[in-house]
Amino acid sequence: MNQTPDPRPRLHPRRPGEQALAALGLAAPAVDPADASPHTFPDGGTWRTEVPSCEGPEALAVVLKESSRLDVPIHRISQGSGIWMLSDDEITEMADACAAGGIELCLFTGPRGTWDTGGSTRTSSGGAGLRARGHDALAGCVEDAVRATELGVKCLLVADEGVLWSLHRLRALGVLPTDTTFKVSALIGPVNPAAYAVHERLGADSVNIPSDLTLAHLTEIRRVSRAPMDLYIEAPDDLGGYVRMYETAELIRRGAPIYLKFGLSRAPGIYPYGAHLRDLSLDTARERVRRGRLALDLLARHGADGGMSPLGSRLPGPLTRFPTDKD
Repeated sequence: MNQTPDPRPRLHPRRPGEQALAALGLAAPAVDPADASPHTFPDGGTWRTEVPSCEGPEALAVVLKESSRLDVPIHRISQGSGIWMLSDDEITEMADACAAGGIELCLFTGPRGTWDTGGSTRTSSGGAGLRARGHDALAGCVEDAVRATELGVKCLLVADEGVLWSLHRLRALGVLPTDTTFKVSALIGPVNPAAYAVHERLGADSVNIPSDLTLAHLTEIRRVSRAPMDLYIEAPDDLGGYVRMYETAELIRRGAPIYLKFGLSRAPGIYPYGAHLRDLSLDTARERVRRGRLALDLLARHGADGGMSPLGSRLPGPLTRFPTDKD
């Protein structure tokens, strides 16, 4: 039976193919200790897990069942279609199920540019992407945030810097619960250290960087920010379809504190989700958990499965912020 990863970090994990390649005179260059992140989660862990694209209570039930069957520890479950695509009863059911399992539920805020009447997102440039266009879209995101937190949701997914800053200010004022966390979407994720630090200062509690950033890029980011990082170990096709399982140990070493996201390449998109996509949603939810098991097994084989945060932990620890109205 698969075992939950040992919470103690290993000092010298084995690198993929290390002994076999050394016998051929093809040993990899020595690991540079200076590349390692000096940061951890407040509980001392270096990594947590996330299952994304869980689009409703039924998909959530599949994820919870499969994670129990395959012994896949889960810290966070996220949804991509948006809070406005769920009823109050659905949100409450998902929040209650995650709370019972000690899992953080993260729901996406409001209307986004890819779904409104703006045509620029459908051009080759992509326009402004997911960002909230105009006051009404901003207001919709805020409405979603207030509604979701009132129903017990503690983590909100954000795809616009203005929405992020507005929600952070509302959190500082107490309009949103002070323990609400904000996660920045991969589709607006920063790609350099300065931009990453700006998102932290705007209120981000974790930042999903694009899946094609190099290991060196992670080290560069960690020299200026300790805000938790989210990264797809396997990315959906619209994010490149990258599969980085053999890099998982090094992604943790350089990017800690980091959420390992178990995405799924070669799968049709399901946003915005509805009953017409039910079978696809449940099948892909099940397979995401299996992919997570594969990644965890790989870490264990290399002796790199230590350092996982305790299950039930969710807060990021102290982060650097811009002054708000309250300050």
